[in-house]
Amino acid sequence: MTPGGGNREWGAAAEQYAEAFLTERGLIPVERNYRCRNGEIDLVMRDLEVLVFVEVRFRSNPRFGIPAETVTVAKQRKIIAAARHFLQSRRIHDRSPCRFDVIAVSGPGQDRIDWIRDAFQPAG
Repeated sequence: MTPGGGNREWGAAAEQYAEAFLTERGLIPVERNYRCRNGEIDLVMRDLEVLVFVEVRFRSNPRFGIPAETVTVAKQRKIIAAARHFLQSRRIHDRSPCRFDVIAVSGPGQDRIDWIRDAFQPAG
């Protein structure tokens, strides 16, 4: 996978790669790049009865850190707030089973992918 030069192109390519990776493992795509005033969710997928909110992180060079480490507590809060907005806007019951996964893509050719299921939980 070798997109053009910009970060946006790399990010979009990493999201496509992550979506294909998860689809191959049985998850069903629901939505990509859900945006609201609270934040953004890269991928919304369904894993059987569970709605999965996926944050995709990419690093081409390990000197800049491990991709999964960049999902800070502040970023988690934004993702959780966006997920709540998604659920409300789709009129999905609050108690529907949901989880938050992180897909960490790394390497110059994006040749390494780590899937962290249930990477974090909403407080409360």
